[in-house]
Amino acid sequence: MSTETESLTISLFGEILAADQIVRNSLSRVLPKGMELSHFSVLNHLSWHEGERSPAQLAKTFNVTRGAMTNTLAKLEWAGYIHVRPDWDDARRKMVALSPAGRKARDLALSAMGPVVNKVVENLGEQSVREALPILRELRNQLSK
Repeated sequence: MSTETESLTISLFGEILAADQIVRNSLSRVLPKGMELSHFSVLNHLSWHEGERSPAQLAKTFNVTRGAMTNTLAKLEWAGYIHVRPDWDDARRKMVALSPAGRKARDLALSAMGPVVNKVVENLGEQSVREALPILRELRNQLSK
């Protein structure tokens, strides 16, 4: 790898990591009391993908260990945001579904995050965001291989 390419790579990942940290901090500050970004992410995923998911499927989706996902799901279940039941076909597995309270909590979090996200889109411009999305998706796909 040439020095110029290496410098470009370092700059790219530096910007991504810095933006990630700022986004996480900005969104975490406006989430409802007691909700963590990981909680919102799971609630949002379950909201978008109707039906149930296994903890293993969720762990794979979010690229975390099963233990980390089990911890997040335990907190969400305790809060009443999800329902966890045994898998009728395989008693060793569990299935997770969004509860009405979880949908409400997710919607409340989205409302709180809206002004933060909308300000960014407004400042960057809708066209710039539309142009950036395919690049960011491709970057995510390349990194997940």
